[in-house]
Amino acid sequence: MRKLQKTEQTGHQGMDSLEDKEYLGAHSVTGGESTVQSGIQFVDLVLARANLNLAFKRVRQNKGAAGVDGMNIDQLPEYTRKHREELLENLRNGTYRPQPVRRVEIPKPDGSTRKLGVPTVIDRMIQQAVVQVLSPIYEQVFSDNSYGFRPGRSAHDAIKSVTSLYNQGYHYVVDLDLKAYFDTVNHDLLMNFIQQQVTDPWLLHLIRRFLTSGVMNGKLFQDTMEGTPQGGNLSPLLANIYLNELDTLLTQRGHQFVRYADDCNIYVKSKRAGERVLRNLTAFLENRLKLTINRQKTTVGSPLRLKLLGFTLGVDRNGAYPRPHKVVKQRIKRALKVMTGRSRGISWLMLMKEIKQKMRGWLQYYGIGKMKNFIQHLDEWLRSRIRQLIWKRWKKLKTRYRQLIKLGMTREQAKTFANTRKGYWRIAHSKTMNYTYTNQKLERLGLINMSKTLQQIQMKNA
Repeated sequence: MRKLQKTEQTGHQGMDSLEDKEYLGAHSVTGGESTVQSGIQFVDLVLARANLNLAFKRVRQNKGAAGVDGMNIDQLPEYTRKHREELLENLRNGTYRPQPVRRVEIPKPDGSTRKLGVPTVIDRMIQQAVVQVLSPIYEQVFSDNSYGFRPGRSAHDAIKSVTSLYNQGYHYVVDLDLKAYFDTVNHDLLMNFIQQQVTDPWLLHLIRRFLTSGVMNGKLFQDTMEGTPQGGNLSPLLANIYLNELDTLLTQRGHQFVRYADDCNIYVKSKRAGERVLRNLTAFLENRLKLTINRQKTTVGSPLRLKLLGFTLGVDRNGAYPRPHKVVKQRIKRALKVMTGRSRGISWLMLMKEIKQKMRGWLQYYGIGKMKNFIQHLDEWLRSRIRQLIWKRWKKLKTRYRQLIKLGMTREQAKTFANTRKGYWRIAHSKTMNYTYTNQKLERLGLINMSKTLQQIQMKNA
């Protein structure tokens, strides 16, 4: 069934094989618990044409790489046209078998790697269809202190909550770090937690098959006896269901906390209280949930120093405020340094576009934090990097001489400056380069003005 027929079909035509058009009753498949209680079976909810069509659209929007079968999202409509009946029949009668996920390792800033699992586009579509039915049910039971991978909630909401807690007097935090959380989720426990809300055998069977579909690491197949691989559409929801047990315990004990996926911070008013909470939680997480706490990274400390989702807190006379952590600042500066390396063979147009894309996304995310001075300094530093690169790319003396004359120097001035023996970085800070390549001129060449962009973002979000 899964043998892929190569096609030039484009994804914008939609998933014609499973849904010709969206109909007005599409919202019924996401009606949550009330829809399920009305007598409609989960198999019908998941495989409803509108639900599958919406799942296809969301998978297409997320793009993503191909799985082990090599099929990309643009080839999915053609595949579903040819195999529609067989695919739906196999799903309905429980014989559908997800393919193994393709192992991908992503480098982390600390030098280690994060293991991702890339399902096939067909499996991603089916997983998304399941998520769209289950999510409204679990949204009714999830904690208000959980922010990750939930509709209408974001990392920014989590950081605002942290800021509020500090202003209420919670000046110590238990910063929990779970070792390889997504890879160590216990399948039997997870299925038990799911059954607290959903007891439908068909759906439970399908979820279990996704959990045990295995991993292809190169050409080597590996069984998955535990874990829910990062990269699948279903994994974030399953991860939240599993850790909802932790949320419930913390709520019952009256703790203030913020959780974003497996990043969990518990806020207390003294270091002693934090150490007591950590001891109790360690026993619960390791004995009850079968997870491992990374003792090297788990700590009790101040929110003014510790990092959550890239942010830390600062304090002024108006109270606490978020700001990017120093590690995050160092990381973005290193990234820009690599981009503007003197040996890179990249056109000006592409370089300016690359920098703009990187920094607009970075500023959009960290723009809720106070960082005006840092961005001003980063602007100045980046302009110097560009001026240095300009001088380096002129290379030969006659090229420098000719370019300096074009920029308004006299022949004598151009001759003197072109013959300088100063290093590239000193040249970048010279009055000559600052005069000939002003900030405004660099902007006209396409260089982003980060200070101005930050101001625009903050005004828009105010």
